[in-house]
Amino acid sequence: MALPRKLKAFAAFVDGTNYMGEVPEVTLPTLSRKLEEYRGGGMNGAIELDFGQEKMEAEIKGAGWIAGLAAKWGAATHDAVLIRFAGALQADDSEAVVPVEVVMRGRLVERDPGSSKAGDATERTYKYSLTYYKEVVDGQVDLEIDLVNMVENVAGTDNLASTRAALGI
Repeated sequence: MALPRKLKAFAAFVDGTNYMGEVPEVTLPTLSRKLEEYRGGGMNGAIELDFGQEKMEAEIKGAGWIAGLAAKWGAATHDAVLIRFAGALQADDSEAVVPVEVVMRGRLVERDPGSSKAGDATERTYKYSLTYYKEVVDGQVDLEIDLVNMVENVAGTDNLASTRAALGI
């Protein structure tokens, strides 16, 4: 029997700056597919047709007023901000620590200053609309999604390679 690997520690980097100690929480994107129900003549029921990847978003919560996180507000390009989440996974039945890394690119789309009260802890939330996502566990790429370049690499298989070939890109 094995125990689950839990996140024991993490660090967040934005454009190469390490915000360790200043970021108490990172919300990684929920990954979902755009599906549409379809039932044609002669079918006994509806199926869902896959129309690709839904929009991806990530959030970073800053403990207080953090310099630099809003530096690229209004940036013109879809991939202006590089976000890196580095984590350490460990199960309670082993001393082994497994690295996990999530690399994301996108743009800052929302900055929520929360509420401010003298003498209380403040928290600011930064939301990013993503165009690139890569998840690496123990040195192996589990998932890579590059919306602009039409790449969807799942455990070493690029699901969109034949589509790019058909389009000549």
